[in-house]
Amino acid sequence: MANEPLQLNLGSLRSAMSLTLHTHHASRIWHGRAAAEGRPGIIGLNGFISAMNKMKRGAEQDDPYSDWWMLRIEDKLADTKTRLQALREQVEQALAGVPPALSLGENLNVQPVKLPLFVNAQLGFAAVYLLADYDDLARKLILAHHTALIDRSTLERWLNDGAHALRSLFSLAQQYRYSGASRDDFAAKNAVARAALEKFGELPQEVMEGTHRSRFAPPILRRNARSDESSAEAQTFGASEPDDEDLQA
Repeated sequence: MANEPLQLNLGSLRSAMSLTLHTHHASRIWHGRAAAEGRPGIIGLNGFISAMNKMKRGAEQDDPYSDWWMLRIEDKLADTKTRLQALREQVEQALAGVPPALSLGENLNVQPVKLPLFVNAQLGFAAVYLLADYDDLARKLILAHHTALIDRSTLERWLNDGAHALRSLFSLAQQYRYSGASRDDFAAKNAVARAALEKFGELPQEVMEGTHRSRFAPPILRRNARSDESSAEAQTFGASEPDDEDLQA
């Protein structure tokens, strides 16, 4: 009995996560924008995270189009971060106009909103960080306006610039669709590959070959391994995942 191997039945790792927001401006980005006459809806952060989770699963299943989308989103995330950083530098310059004799404290909401998160993709986390950054930026902009360092039009323009950068990111992710084809299908030149090619178009050769992937791309699960979705790479973190309709908002 003493020599029997010890059985360790380990489950998946879980971590409860939430995002605290202090401004209505960031809260509106979280919720997204409902469709209206002549204006399409845009998913919020929850819908973006859901899209990234699906995109990651598509890349795991060797869908070259999912890999291509991950590269596009990664580039867009970097562009959005650059835009928010430029706004931050502007507001920091404005706040530098406070005289040394005056001390300004943090303008935190007395009743912030705490939102649960389900994030199973690194690109989803990157967007969470950007929304948190925008929330902090909005607080500083409101403070700068309250203390007469910027006028109303500047406040609204900079808030709108930051919101537009995030909504542009989310709008791009909203266009993602899983192709249902794998690189094996393209190698075989079968009907599945032909249908995907007709619907989604040509891909760069390095993406099709799998030599150029996102730095956050998951390991590819080959067909004989795809039934095991409980691998270490597919561990779940956070609360329940958003419904599919979040992508259609």
